[in-house]
Amino acid sequence: MTENHPMNLYRKIILFIATGFGLGFSPIAPGTAGTLPGILIVWAIWSRHNGWLTTSPLQIAAAILLPLLAIPACSFAEKHFGKKDDRRIVADEYLTFPITMLGLPFTPWVVAIAFLTSRCFDILKPPPARQLQSVHGGTGIVIDDVFASLYSLVANHVAYWVISRWWLA
Repeated sequence: MTENHPMNLYRKIILFIATGFGLGFSPIAPGTAGTLPGILIVWAIWSRHNGWLTTSPLQIAAAILLPLLAIPACSFAEKHFGKKDDRRIVADEYLTFPITMLGLPFTPWVVAIAFLTSRCFDILKPPPARQLQSVHGGTGIVIDDVFASLYSLVANHVAYWVISRWWLA
């Protein structure tokens, strides 16, 4: 196949997506760098919704569909790099980030807390997230991040309630 063959372009696009538009190549904390596009995705979806504190069908759809879209991209990238859950693969980080923001407003302090908790839970991988990493292929790459994002979502709602009730009231 020539360099300009459509299949080569398709492979490059999938790898570009899987590596978080190149952020997965960061020499320091690629998973953290790779989570950043998730903030832009949340901003784009949440800004189209009038009621910041209510969850729209679009937000729920994004929280379900984006991780499902990450699975084939992560599978392809894993085969390409030849290593289980290679650190350069970060689509699982940014495409699960919207889960962490369901029902929360897009404000700087909420996004900062969501970003920090999502990274902490992804690194710590409380059960069953760590065990789910053993699942084969892209599903295994993504499913642990889905569970870490669910833990983050709970922590974010607790933090939002405490901070907005006690410090911002």
